[in-house]
Amino acid sequence: MSDAPAKPVLLTGASGNLGRMLTKALSALGWTLRLTDITPFPDAIPAGAAFTRADLNDGVTILRLAEGCGAIIHLGGISNEQPFETIIGPNIRGLFHIYEAARREKARVVFASSNHTIGFHERTETIGADAQFLPDGFYGLSKAYGELMGRMYWYKHGVESVFLRIGSCFPEPIDARMLASWLSYPDLARLVVRCVLARDVQTSVVWGASDNSRMTWWRDDGRETVGWTPQDSADPYAGQLAGRVSGDPVQERYMGGGFCGMGYSRDEPAPAPFKPA
Repeated sequence: MSDAPAKPVLLTGASGNLGRMLTKALSALGWTLRLTDITPFPDAIPAGAAFTRADLNDGVTILRLAEGCGAIIHLGGISNEQPFETIIGPNIRGLFHIYEAARREKARVVFASSNHTIGFHERTETIGADAQFLPDGFYGLSKAYGELMGRMYWYKHGVESVFLRIGSCFPEPIDARMLASWLSYPDLARLVVRCVLARDVQTSVVWGASDNSRMTWWRDDGRETVGWTPQDSADPYAGQLAGRVSGDPVQERYMGGGFCGMGYSRDEPAPAPFKPA
């Protein structure tokens, strides 16, 4: 199978750290990319790529950018915890524009979801991709909504999606939590390639974490469907990071880490999620 899809690929959020990394990696494979972001692209535009500055709230421009594309890699939107009114435009309305474009073009969506969709599951648990959504803030809530939108577009319109529940994607892990949740840049790039090129993904969830021995939280996802196996690991960083914890009992209890503690107002820990007999 060729490493380059037959049709152009639209990449939103191209000016962010992950977007810039993917632009470089995918361009090196000979992909034809249409890049977009609300902020200018800070690097040289690679051969085979074109950049258009656009707001995800501008549905007409998103439709135009997606014309003729076979896939949309959707990284765009607010990427951290913010007030609801800040989140709702790019992460909710903007996502609708992405899926409308995908419906019209019969394109696959590779959606940058997040571990924050399930952030209030406790770190003592091991959960599958079908576990209950327990978002840890408005950002995680928007990503859970995005996955639900993708499922609706599959059942109603036949639009395929792969939801990447990204853990902590940085050049290197920086604290003890990331010894479990870290996803290396090369592993993400390889994952995205497989998500675009794989056949018959329907709606698949893939946990975005490298091959970390401390990753005991997440299992049973769609990595076999897309044909991805992580190759990197946070394990070499364990000696320097194992004791680097926050000291915040809320942050250290839950999978979502620091996002769980933002604006937390309970006087005592929340009870464990109800599990039917």
